[in-house]
Amino acid sequence: MKENRTEISSGRRFLFRILDGIEWLGNKLPSPLLLFAILAFIVVIISGVFAGVSVTNPTTGEAVEVKNLFSLSGLDYIFNSAVENFIGFPPLGAVLVTMLGIGLAEQTGLINASLKGIVFSFPQKLLTAALVFAGVMSSVAVNAGYVVLPPLGAVLFLGLGRHPLAGLAAAFAGVSGGFGANLALTSTDAILQELTAEATRTIDPAYAETITVTMNYFFAAVSVVLITFIGTLVTEKIVEPRLGKYEGDQEGDIDALTALEKKGMRLAGIGFLITFALMAYLSFGPLRGDGAYIESPFFSALVFVIFLLFLVPGLIYGMVTKEITSDKDLTKLLGKTMATMSGYIALAFTAGQFIAYFRETNLGTVIAFRGADFLNSTGFDGIGLILTFIGLTMVVNFFIGSSSAKWTILAPVFVPIMMNLGYSPEFTTLLYRIADSVTNMITPLLLYFPVIIAFAQRYDKKLGIGTLISMMIPYSVAFLLGWLLLLLVWVLLGIPVGPGAPILY
Repeated sequence: MKENRTEISSGRRFLFRILDGIEWLGNKLPSPLLLFAILAFIVVIISGVFAGVSVTNPTTGEAVEVKNLFSLSGLDYIFNSAVENFIGFPPLGAVLVTMLGIGLAEQTGLINASLKGIVFSFPQKLLTAALVFAGVMSSVAVNAGYVVLPPLGAVLFLGLGRHPLAGLAAAFAGVSGGFGANLALTSTDAILQELTAEATRTIDPAYAETITVTMNYFFAAVSVVLITFIGTLVTEKIVEPRLGKYEGDQEGDIDALTALEKKGMRLAGIGFLITFALMAYLSFGPLRGDGAYIESPFFSALVFVIFLLFLVPGLIYGMVTKEITSDKDLTKLLGKTMATMSGYIALAFTAGQFIAYFRETNLGTVIAFRGADFLNSTGFDGIGLILTFIGLTMVVNFFIGSSSAKWTILAPVFVPIMMNLGYSPEFTTLLYRIADSVTNMITPLLLYFPVIIAFAQRYDKKLGIGTLISMMIPYSVAFLLGWLLLLLVWVLLGIPVGPGAPILY
């Protein structure tokens, strides 16, 4: 970083030097595309070294062993699964579809015009907090926040003359680090509730029936305020000062709205409201489904919904401002959008292979179960047990990115252990959510980590993994410390973590 730090306190200068060191070390790694290719190769080698190593699933009693990809059968898998691993890379389709809508709104000038309106009417002092808060709440839309908010946060900050990477970091911190907090119930709550109840049945079937989807709601709702406050503080006091003044080639100056832009925004806004109303009708009507609202078919199609919510206003705005006068113009603008995603598409190929190899070899599962055995052998109780469990889950998060996949593995092991030591299944789930959230933003195995890198490289073409991780570590540490402090107060006061969900079993 090249900013002037003469007016920064000695404590923050020391912190910045540590982060600079992490950034330097991380950026010595190859480019993300090559790094994932190397990691995929390493996984193949490790699978050969530890082939046959197995663990027993305590729930099913079945053995899970490391599958050898460094073999003829493994070579057959590598060659025959390459295309499927690429196409099946989970974020790929969601990112490209969503970016088609966002890209059209950007190419036609709608996003730029909207920024002008925000700059001239929105209280700028609240922008950072609003961005982090939006990120936290975005888990209602599952993973859509990863695709929508970081690039918009960057554009908003740039439009206000602030460093765009600070806006991206604030949004990313809210989406990933705040994943365990929300004012609303999400599909994640439903998934974790099912997995926790199933693990509880091995010890107390009757108690399992009392576990509801609201089991962590009290703590999660209060956490929204905590994460928003900490995220805002870290952004404005640590991340943004460290980044300094943006000196990239992206334009950040904003002129006043013209009459044509205002007209375009009005009609685009009407189009947005009509589209939103139609989506709301579908969500409560034809696409409501028979189960819980958040499990309805509508919510499984949120990526396409977001695509439409950007596409329709962008199309209307482009037609009003004459950016779109024919179908050829529309095709050209959509093509430009996909051209900006070419680097990400290439990255998705190697990242997809790595994720698939890691899953195929069962290495993540074996690591998780071995970690559980370690926790069980420590003999810890009370605070020591809680901190060890959180720490172990944080480590596992570096190997298994999916929250539900990790809890599928860990719940059958840890829920019974914690129940036998006097802690409720709901409280154990809460500890897991904290540990899972705080390391999301610093693990390259997070499925959307390559997506964030691709977005960030728009503003710094040389940006590497080290730069992104060094930006996000302050959030990770601050969120962990803040949550641990809140947890301590919660336990001392004996407040239920959710309706009918006590701390002690």
